[in-house]
Amino acid sequence: MLQLLSRFLRDQSGATAIEYCLLAAGISIVIITAVNSIGTSLNTKFTSVNSSLK
Repeated sequence: MLQLLSRFLRDQSGATAIEYCLLAAGISIVIITAVNSIGTSLNTKFTSVNSSLK
């Protein structure tokens, strides 16, 4: 049992997966923020064009 616990504590293979997950989460937050801000500016432009055409 002690050997199993020792092997478990030395194993770091899951750390890489967690790092990749955190990296992907960070990138997705940046993408969502960028798309949200572009969407807001596009909405403003379309509203302006729409009011100009009326």
